[in-house]
Amino acid sequence: MMISYVKRGLKRMEYNSYFASEDAAVVFALQETDGIGWKTIHKLASLQMPLIEALRMPTPKLLAAGIPAKQARVIQSIRIEETIEVRLPVYMENHVHIITPFDNDYPTLLKEISTPPWVLYVLGDKNRLKYPSFAVVGTRHPTYYGKQAAEKLSRELSNTGLTIISGLARGIDKIAHTGALQGRGSTIAVLGTGLDQIYPREHRALFQSIAEKGCIVTESPWGTPFHPGLFPLRNRIIAGLSLGTLVVEAAERSGSLITADYALEYSRDVFAVPGPIFSKQSQGTLKMIQQGAKLVTCCSDILEEYEHRVSLHSMEASDEGALQDEAELTEDERFIIRLFEGTESFTFDQLLEKSKFTFGHLHSVLLHLTLKTQIIQLPGSSYMRNMDS
Repeated sequence: MMISYVKRGLKRMEYNSYFASEDAAVVFALQETDGIGWKTIHKLASLQMPLIEALRMPTPKLLAAGIPAKQARVIQSIRIEETIEVRLPVYMENHVHIITPFDNDYPTLLKEISTPPWVLYVLGDKNRLKYPSFAVVGTRHPTYYGKQAAEKLSRELSNTGLTIISGLARGIDKIAHTGALQGRGSTIAVLGTGLDQIYPREHRALFQSIAEKGCIVTESPWGTPFHPGLFPLRNRIIAGLSLGTLVVEAAERSGSLITADYALEYSRDVFAVPGPIFSKQSQGTLKMIQQGAKLVTCCSDILEEYEHRVSLHSMEASDEGALQDEAELTEDERFIIRLFEGTESFTFDQLLEKSKFTFGHLHSVLLHLTLKTQIIQLPGSSYMRNMDS
């Protein structure tokens, strides 16, 4: 499919910088079309043919494929080139990255969930999506105790190099982001709105800080109006991007429990901070602990799930933010270290291919080695051997 941008002055080179394939371009156009949702794109992508051919199918075949009549009519009216011609400049002008499942930049962990977003709109450092990440969520109305716990745990987890993910909401989400920005790592905010809609409005300065030092992510196109129903969908992305999810404070019907439910559905780790038995904000987390969530009282309660054989001392950041380690390397860690012999650096994907480890296990091993100062993480999710170790 040759897409021309002559009318708007877009060059083919600029098109290629946004879309790695024809399917990626078509998915973007579908996502930008009113009346087309996740299920419709999923059905089209399941037809075992290029998406552009699926769009050209006659209405009876679309109906036979399970596409409702209303969506079939919308599909028949789509003009891919015109949609991209109108919508792509909006993102280019605002320095927004567009990532689809057809792109190498799409987060591997997110591909594992049952309903991965068809398009991610990313403002800031898109490479953050490949870093080991951990979700911290909770009530919008935290107690002083909850605020202290969220800030301390987020900052300490960030000091290990983990990227903290939350939803930019009031309360625990905001504190998780600010705590993470104080550490050595960074943070990712997942929105339920388009990138042009900062909600709540008082978080505008925080939004800017995260865009500069981490990244902002959404699946909602630019200009999507605010709607409360979008926020539960956002929660699945928070859980899907993360190795595990920590709920700091939550009432029995708190929306943050939805994120924990998604984490369980995706076979990710779930943690909870205990609270006073008479506190309304602790009823949800106490129930989570009763049902099997791991109780968290300090950073090491989380890290020990990923940092086997790393001493507690090695997990605590010094004033300079350096992490020391005296533990011996495991067999898998020694195997990864040997891969670096004679090679300056590897990307995460290269290490995944060479080691044959699972995605989660390799993340864990690399995090071990980083904490033990055996390797150094570089920008772009690359790693090199620390020759000073």
